[in-house]
Amino acid sequence: MNDLSHRERYETRLNRVLEHIYDHLDEPLDIERLAQIACLSPYHWHRIYQAMHGETVASTVRRLRLHRAAGYLANGSMPIAEIAERSGYSSLQSFSRTFRAVFGMPPAQYRKQGTHSRFKPALSGDGQMTTREVEIREIPAMQIVTLDHTGSYMQIGKAFDALVGWLAARDLLSPEMRMVGIYYDDPGVVAEAALRSKAGVVLARTVEVAAPVALTVVRGGPYAVLRHKGPYADMAGAYQWLYGEWLVQSGREAADAPVFEEYLNNPKDTAPSELVTEICLPLV
Repeated sequence: MNDLSHRERYETRLNRVLEHIYDHLDEPLDIERLAQIACLSPYHWHRIYQAMHGETVASTVRRLRLHRAAGYLANGSMPIAEIAERSGYSSLQSFSRTFRAVFGMPPAQYRKQGTHSRFKPALSGDGQMTTREVEIREIPAMQIVTLDHTGSYMQIGKAFDALVGWLAARDLLSPEMRMVGIYYDDPGVVAEAALRSKAGVVLARTVEVAAPVALTVVRGGPYAVLRHKGPYADMAGAYQWLYGEWLVQSGREAADAPVFEEYLNNPKDTAPSELVTEICLPLV
């Protein structure tokens, strides 16, 4: 129990750092300030962070800023120069060079030809997407260890990081666990700040939990499963196609239960273009 308490204390400190990073991506992130938030020595805390989170603080900040930048490009019309500035880059050239290295194409090309673009012709009748890309699958009921998130779905990583820290402190991380996000609200109807979701993990065995961590049951039954390959930021188009094209033409009806996503690889060690997500829409 004493070992658990020690690890929990470190996880709590580092989670404060992660929360600060998520909430201040538009601002310069000073290493000394982050050390103060962690209440750890500025000489050592970043080594502790890397050892416990599997990447450096700088890598976390860059990954989160580029993830958000991809969302701006795929789902909005914000000028690229403004996106570069909000992402912490002193010049558009520097931002474009880094973005290209991570996403495989420069920002302007990504806005036009990123993974999200394949859903746009389908929605306008050009038919790049076909109904064959959706699989009807019977999924058994699952009990998931979850942590609530309220706000932008693009920021649910904050809850996932906190949940993984909770699991790590209890030595519950394993290669067999499955990462699942549950999404309750339509971002086209509900204000971004009020969107409800849960970051979740399916474990191989039952565990005891206490607030803020909870156990959530996902209903079993038929699901329409769309496998999406590419950055998480591109999935808004996939949802629009799944609901606006596939569902209305399929003859099926959505069940009174939330959609969930299962993440089949890890964004910390996988290129954005190689991320694989299964979007699971419950059916009657």
